[in-house]
Amino acid sequence: MEGGVRAAAEDVQACPECGAGIKGDNRYVVWCAACDWNVDPEPPDEDGDRLDRARRVLARRHGERLLAEVTAGGELRAHRDVSSVLAFGIALAVHGVTLGLACGGVWFLVRGWSGSGIGYGLIGLILLLLAWSLRPRAGRLPDDDPVLHRQDAPELYALIDEVARVVGTRTVDEVRFDAEVNAGVLSYGVRGRRVLTLGLPLWETLTPQQQIALLGHELGHYGNGDTRRTLVVWTAHRTLTDWLYHFSPSDGPAPGPPSADEIVANVFYAVPRVLTRCVLSLFDHLTLRASQRAEYLADRAAARAGSTEAAVSLMEHFFVADTATVVLRREGAQAAFTGGRRAPGNENRAEGVWDRLRAHMASVPAHEYERQRRVGVRRRHSVDSTHPPTDLRRQSLLAGPSVPAAVVADDARQGRIAAELAGARAEVARRIIRDGLDD
Repeated sequence: MEGGVRAAAEDVQACPECGAGIKGDNRYVVWCAACDWNVDPEPPDEDGDRLDRARRVLARRHGERLLAEVTAGGELRAHRDVSSVLAFGIALAVHGVTLGLACGGVWFLVRGWSGSGIGYGLIGLILLLLAWSLRPRAGRLPDDDPVLHRQDAPELYALIDEVARVVGTRTVDEVRFDAEVNAGVLSYGVRGRRVLTLGLPLWETLTPQQQIALLGHELGHYGNGDTRRTLVVWTAHRTLTDWLYHFSPSDGPAPGPPSADEIVANVFYAVPRVLTRCVLSLFDHLTLRASQRAEYLADRAAARAGSTEAAVSLMEHFFVADTATVVLRREGAQAAFTGGRRAPGNENRAEGVWDRLRAHMASVPAHEYERQRRVGVRRRHSVDSTHPPTDLRRQSLLAGPSVPAAVVADDARQGRIAAELAGARAEVARRIIRDGLDD
């Protein structure tokens, strides 16, 4: 069926390694649950640069240590430690450098205006431009994301408020929706307005209790002691990343070897580039443990809100999250193939996107979830380079007593929430059909 769930052809064959029976599905990798034959047929993709790979190693190391502490009966709690204080000090120093550049720029500019020469003025302008490019700045919210305010979606906000009370934090001021298989929270502005962003491809494929667990996890980030999420540290980390970008080697604007000027510039940038990379690496060492602990604490908030079972199944959902991305990319590609993305007939295609996505995700067999879980254990799969490996987070929740749901899904409320989200769903679906997903 076009754009829908492709028919699965299943057969049973003998494992070439141990002879056990294997039940296959032509949409997924055929593997053996008895001996793990072909469980991970492709080598892991080493994404990112050396710094990103080093972060993943640190994330695994800290995640393993925290899990060992929890398993041994240790208590996880949000707190400030020496590493957090040192990270805050480095962040202030980074912002101090930016402030120094700005002050130096003003001084040189004033000297130039007072008659010391045009060179002083040019140096002042350069320093001020550099300080401006490295200024602390929070992330900008996308202008085109659908937004629901409290008066637009009272039932959704009532659910979020209830989860926030269970987690022990203040509720959000704004809910946004996008086409990512993800969710997140942030604070912005002088008053610290809170924003929850829900990726509809994720939200629409979760059960009601998993949705509650997702809200619990995201809201849990507001009070779990993650040093890196504080404004001073986060903006300093972003400034250091900008420094690294400015000091990166130049390969020239066109193919071919760099010019003599570019070689000289690259040599001149070598020392500050190494120093910036060292400071970033130190920053990671000082903040990653708190970030790992924050994720474990957010997982516990998810369990309190939606139940341990829902929180664990939510994590397992991310093992097959790439499947949802593939389905949505196929939707966009088929729209482009049949008369162009903006063809009139594609409006009808957009209306069925979520039904087809839910049907596909519901058809993923249990043995594919299990295969991805085992691959995750082997590769220490994580959502990104700052998260603990997913299998460690799963073990951490399962190591303790099972927690019942404090917030229970109600069919009538779920129906009202779905009605409130109808406009956002339609807008994001049209965007997927019209523009496709970003790479």
